[in-house]
Amino acid sequence: MGRTAARIALLACLAAFVAASLGVSRAPSFLPPDRGPESAPARPAPPPPSFELVAGGDVALTGEPDAATLAGVARFVRPADMGFANLEGTLATGGSPRCGGTHEEGCYVFRASPAWTRTLARAGFDDLNVANNHALDFGRTGQAETLAALRAAGLRVDGLPGQIAVLRVRGIRVALIGCAPYGWAQSLLDTAGSAALVREAARRADVVVVYMHAGAEGNGAAHVADREETYLGERRGNPVAFAHAMVDAGADLVLASGPHVLRGVEWYRRRLIAYSLGNLAGTHTLGTFGLESESALLRVRLDRDGRFVDGSLVPLAIAPSGAPALDRARRSLALVRRLSVEDFGPAAMRVSRDGELSPPRAALLLSRRTTS
Repeated sequence: MGRTAARIALLACLAAFVAASLGVSRAPSFLPPDRGPESAPARPAPPPPSFELVAGGDVALTGEPDAATLAGVARFVRPADMGFANLEGTLATGGSPRCGGTHEEGCYVFRASPAWTRTLARAGFDDLNVANNHALDFGRTGQAETLAALRAAGLRVDGLPGQIAVLRVRGIRVALIGCAPYGWAQSLLDTAGSAALVREAARRADVVVVYMHAGAEGNGAAHVADREETYLGERRGNPVAFAHAMVDAGADLVLASGPHVLRGVEWYRRRLIAYSLGNLAGTHTLGTFGLESESALLRVRLDRDGRFVDGSLVPLAIAPSGAPALDRARRSLALVRRLSVEDFGPAAMRVSRDGELSPPRAALLLSRRTTS
């Protein structure tokens, strides 16, 4: 070994000795640099539990049960976690009619066999609202028989004064409150009292749904205005003011029937308000002329906190007999889309060609900003 090579080897040994003395080590070049323990990527939190409800408008029945009357909607109601509608009239054999029930009198009364309760249950309904102008068509006797028959069939009822009906769906407690402008119902005309009931319901349940029977009736009543409405001289409340007050008090969803025609759908404080679901089913009891023949089922999914997850409208056409069926022409979707925009402008829920519901774009942009 030459002198130069010897010197290089000596210097290398000295360098190794010094490094070892100072506790310095060097990893082999084929190993990646030690960057410390790596944290695992955070997994997204699972979505909160949710449930699906399907709601319809007015059901007015007579005579003995006929499954064909509800066959056109049963396939949409049954798969839902909860199905409900507004029961116009009585399911009874007793009681005295409140009027003659003639067109000349402008007074109609509806009474059907209590056996209809089993048909309603088999069609997928879980709860029926009885806060409406036909609940006492056959007096208190008819009403008591109706309520007993519904409960005997396993159906829940909402709409009595001061009543909060609570259902448990997928582990979520859902409170239902029905309101109408009558003394035999939770009064739509007593906004403060109904708001207090909603606050109480919010303490008892995770989600609060209000079903109101409000507004004028007929083909000329499709539009919603923020004012008192009447029908044949009868006060029918201010649907907009009442619905907003219920959401302000804690309601997560507000639905309505009564006008016998569809009305628009509004997005208010991140909550959906459907101002009328029109007619749902009858047995030659409901008008089917013009807009009265266009109907829809509302499908909504809410989470445990009452927040809107998704929703849609199922377009229906009401036959002259009163039986609903899927409307492949989707006329009611175009109607609700137009009414929503005309009546609520930037607060209108968007209705797609397929019936999917989504909040207005401005609300979505605001939501993204507040959560970012």
